[in-house]
Amino acid sequence: MGFFTKDIKTMDDLFLHGLQDLYYAENQIAKSLPDMIEKATKPELKAGFEKHLAETEGQIERLRQVFELLETDPKGEKCPAIDGILKEGRELMSEIDDEDVMNVGLVAAAQAVEHYEITRYGALIAWAGELGHANCIPLFRANLAEEKATDEALTRMSEKRFNPKAAESKSEKKPDKKPAKKVAKKAAKKAKSTARRSPAKSAARPTPTKKTARKASRRRA
Repeated sequence: MGFFTKDIKTMDDLFLHGLQDLYYAENQIAKSLPDMIEKATKPELKAGFEKHLAETEGQIERLRQVFELLETDPKGEKCPAIDGILKEGRELMSEIDDEDVMNVGLVAAAQAVEHYEITRYGALIAWAGELGHANCIPLFRANLAEEKATDEALTRMSEKRFNPKAAESKSEKKPDKKPAKKVAKKAAKKAKSTARRSPAKSAARPTPTKKTARKASRRRA
């Protein structure tokens, strides 16, 4: 069955099926990552895949904890969607000889997986809230945060490859904000000092009214 099926009657059925779907997906991803690690020749990409393999194993453990909270046995439900995404990735790797092109293809294949997971975790978080499974939400959110971080890291790698100038500008050190802070502090201090002096000046030199101006004119006359 896929993520959506006619066998699902209630929201509880949908939630459990979605959990089983992701449990299956994470296990399949864990099995496919070693091949991607082997194919990657760019050190940054290889290290990224190795890191995510460790994260995926942790994600599987968190999903087991969710099953425990629901008092049901961990079980994966075959998911044609993730099977198709992973199959496409394997076929892509088998057709590429150039190392540079291979790395680019691996990034694209990995992001397709991440995007699938991100949408599914988002749905499970919403359903868990609706069904009163608040204790499951932190576990889902932890997995989702890792998926998003991986996707962002892959995007940065892609930008370095296709838009080096943009990547360089992002990696440049941020300008030192200390001088700006000093200027702002000095300006604030000056404004405060001016504000304190202003009332005194206005008290010492009140603005003349028309009446006082006429009196002064008569005295001079």
